[in-house]
Amino acid sequence: MTRLFFLHVPILLLWTLFKLVEGTDSSYHDQVVRDFLKEDQGSGHTNNWAVLVCSSRYWFNYRHMANTLGMYRTVKRLGIPDSNIILMLADDVSCNARNRFPASVYSNGRRNLDLYGENIEVDYRGYEVTVENFLRLLTGRVEPSVPRSKRLLTDEKSNVFVYMTGHGGAEFLKFQDNEEISAFDIADAFEQMWQKKRYHEIFFMIDTCQANTMYSKFYSPNILATGSSELGESSYSYENDADIGVAVIDRYTHLVLSYLENINKTSRSTMQQLFDAYDFNRMRSHAGVRTDLFKRDPSKVLLTEFFGGIAQADIVAAEDVIDAQRFVDQSSSGRVALNLQQAAERGEVTAILPQGLVLARNLDNFTRTWVGAVCIMVLITLSYFLG
Repeated sequence: MTRLFFLHVPILLLWTLFKLVEGTDSSYHDQVVRDFLKEDQGSGHTNNWAVLVCSSRYWFNYRHMANTLGMYRTVKRLGIPDSNIILMLADDVSCNARNRFPASVYSNGRRNLDLYGENIEVDYRGYEVTVENFLRLLTGRVEPSVPRSKRLLTDEKSNVFVYMTGHGGAEFLKFQDNEEISAFDIADAFEQMWQKKRYHEIFFMIDTCQANTMYSKFYSPNILATGSSELGESSYSYENDADIGVAVIDRYTHLVLSYLENINKTSRSTMQQLFDAYDFNRMRSHAGVRTDLFKRDPSKVLLTEFFGGIAQADIVAAEDVIDAQRFVDQSSSGRVALNLQQAAERGEVTAILPQGLVLARNLDNFTRTWVGAVCIMVLITLSYFLG
């Protein structure tokens, strides 16, 4: 009986140790997954959209089209797909007979980057860019015949970046040089969007003369706004190209794009850091920011929450362990997606996260195997001495 007692006690202790390791392991990784999913819930949005508007026509307004295309290139680079970008260009200077570089648009005299490129998708062009179409786009009041590519298919979980550039004045912006949109029009459109649950948060940016007056009439919640110049101020061009013959970009937009060029999809740079980068000596105007309608602190709002895409995470049940590094190593060969899919079908993956990171439910097979091996070795040793 004594030998049997001394044999049972170690067995129970070892079994308890094994279950503790397994339970702690599982709880730890479940918590890791929960923490990851809660990490960016400060905003609570699930998708990002961009509405980019060049409202100016004619060759001498070349810079306004370059402004808009520069912003288009940036939001695409940071992860917003074309399906979530509405691009409105009132003129096509790339095909203008005076363009010495046909089918191209440049924003600096070195001409090292063609903003027009081969992968541009213009949703509204030429005479389609009107005040009516812009307001219908925002509010969703479009004709049934309008294709999906020309619709702003947002919902209450959408963050919307609205960028506008052109010629303006106190509380108005010109469209096509023959009609105007007022600050009241945009404010009422945003209110309709809020009432119809068409946005979660809006970031409004405008580059025009007296730009800050364009957001002065906003009254809907969750709107962060910024502009290039105060009441009575002009918004100036930045650089001329002697071969093109006109200014190719505005100072305010050039500063913003230069700042955004230094961030990537995983950047932790905030809105406040962008606003702090505003420099009168570079812009020659006083850029403004309005935050009273926005419930969050701009210093805690990432730029990528409006300029970037949203990475999705899929959760599947799992009991077994998967080697995350194996998938990361294979990602460059193009096999990672297939491996992740197969692993999910086998029930091996707990969470598939961005950048190919895979979290497993249990710590690793190595740990569990060695705990089991130690238990067996101890039992064999006890049996030998007690036998």
